[in-house]
Amino acid sequence: MNRSKLALLVAFSLVLPHSSLAATQSKPASQYTKVANAAVLKALPFSDRQDFEDAQRGFIAKPDTVTIKDSQGNVVWDLEQYKTYISIDKDAPDTVNPSLWRNAQLVIQHGLFKVTDNIYQVRGFDLSNITFIKGKTGWIVFDPLISPETAKAALDFINEQLGERPVVAIIYSHSHIDHYGGATGIATTEQVASGEVQIISPEHFTEHAVSENVIAGNAMGRRAIYMYGAMLPRNAKGGVNGGLGMTVSTGLAGLLLPSHEITKTGEKLSIDGINMEFQLTPGSEAPAEMNTWFPDMKALWMAENSTNTMHNILTLRGAEVRDALIWANFLDETIDTWGSQAKVKFQSHHWPVWDTENIIPYFKKQRDIYKFTHDQSVRLMNQGYTGEEISEIITLPAELEQNWPTRGYYGTLRHNSRAVYQKYMGWYNGNPSNLNNLPPEMVATKYMDFMGGEAAVIKKSQASFDKGEYRWVAEVMKHAVFANPKSRPAKELLADAFEQLGYQAESGPWRSVYLQGAYELRNGVPSAGGTQTATPDTIRAMTPDMLFDFLAVRLDSAKAAGKVFDINIDFTDLKSKYTLTIENAVLHHSQNQVAKPDVALVMSMNTMNSIQLKEFTFDEAIKNGSVKISGDKKQFNEFLGMLDDFNFWFNIVTP
Repeated sequence: MNRSKLALLVAFSLVLPHSSLAATQSKPASQYTKVANAAVLKALPFSDRQDFEDAQRGFIAKPDTVTIKDSQGNVVWDLEQYKTYISIDKDAPDTVNPSLWRNAQLVIQHGLFKVTDNIYQVRGFDLSNITFIKGKTGWIVFDPLISPETAKAALDFINEQLGERPVVAIIYSHSHIDHYGGATGIATTEQVASGEVQIISPEHFTEHAVSENVIAGNAMGRRAIYMYGAMLPRNAKGGVNGGLGMTVSTGLAGLLLPSHEITKTGEKLSIDGINMEFQLTPGSEAPAEMNTWFPDMKALWMAENSTNTMHNILTLRGAEVRDALIWANFLDETIDTWGSQAKVKFQSHHWPVWDTENIIPYFKKQRDIYKFTHDQSVRLMNQGYTGEEISEIITLPAELEQNWPTRGYYGTLRHNSRAVYQKYMGWYNGNPSNLNNLPPEMVATKYMDFMGGEAAVIKKSQASFDKGEYRWVAEVMKHAVFANPKSRPAKELLADAFEQLGYQAESGPWRSVYLQGAYELRNGVPSAGGTQTATPDTIRAMTPDMLFDFLAVRLDSAKAAGKVFDINIDFTDLKSKYTLTIENAVLHHSQNQVAKPDVALVMSMNTMNSIQLKEFTFDEAIKNGSVKISGDKKQFNEFLGMLDDFNFWFNIVTP
């Protein structure tokens, strides 16, 4: 039996690339792009330099270089690549939106910073910040980055600068990988088991950390290649900024399971002499998330519920739509609870805001960017406008438009308004033509025929390109490429349009999406690098129910059609028993075992995990006695043969 039959591809919370794409065939900014970017300089308050003061306030020290490697010598984080062309004293090049460039200049400010007494952050060592709270004896660490290597480097650096202290607790603010993946670099499972290190999280953290991207993990992972831009070349025509940080690190993320979950707003903890009070905010920026108040320091930790950008209501990599109204309501609760007391607010990305007179207005605009997007999108929706129409109509009032912390560096008003529409109305926009419309490849051929053929379409599109009509060129040429994916002229023109749209984008993810699309049109789909499947820690944290739900979406219905059988599985270490049933080309699981299965397996969940991790094969597990099988083994082999293996590098900009 091929060991890959039970090797599961799961959980792409973030895709972590291992190499950068070559900067091949990138073209300069067009005259229209130069004009568009120059207009941004006139439209926004670039003379306001407060963010630059705040991003550098409390600076203590920084390493000479920030290039972090794993134990094999592979680079997992390299800020130096960005520092060669991004600095605080350089004007935006023609190929970068000046507002995005400004954000990159701020985010690249790195090193060790003092937030307030006993609170420190190391910034610029990963996509997110790592925060250290100085207790009586040790460090309480908030959100230990993506990679163990980057988290350890940050811990080593703060110990070097401020004196060595042990880690006594790690607090996860929420269930996204850039807030827990590095935990294994600063603590061990043995330290957690002994109580030497506490792991604190919001309730349901583990469930969401493990499962959020399991079911749709392959598709989300592929699209994350586009969203995060980590494979783009490091130059002014490539990756500039991810909106929340420069990009993502590439280490093997770990997961230390919580020893205590916060279950209600107002719950208080005292750890190593540090008093904390928590506000649960489920369903805001993450399905499991919480803010933290430090009453003795009048400091408010905002997790990722308020960063110095408009955030995503729906991420471009794909996810469930977030609730903009709930998000705004939680921020309102924060203002009412601690706003008048807070002397500093800080969070897992970007830089803090100090002083109550600045914090309350900041919070109100953060609240209102989500409330405005929700309310005005729903208003237009109820007037009969579709998501696409709403995104074209909706505009921010001047007080939000001219406010740097609500600019669209990560989320955008255009795609967030569509997300609000999607949450309420779904994919169908009400027009009967779109109820059963043709898929892209079929419609593309028809369009080309109706529009006079490929040569005529390319000629007309080139004329539109020469007028700077890049959105229109992208709309038309996607059909040309899908009608004839071998057409080099069609792919080149579409890539050129994507590239100029990327150069104009204020959002880091939008820029990355366009430029990755341009790269793949010109060079083809990558075949290696870029993927990071679920780590061993993530796989071992899966429950049997999570595992079986994932097996169900891997079931090839054509192979399962007409088959009816039961498989009993007893997990000896969990003392739990399951039946997997195939019928109607659907896989079900139940803890109500059938009395007479077609095949029965007895094993530990640890053995199942070892098989998933390819530490040994299913047949080897039978031979060494770690799996006991009875009944029709061929039936089980047939079941394994029904499970799909997903191709990560599926096409996106070509059929």
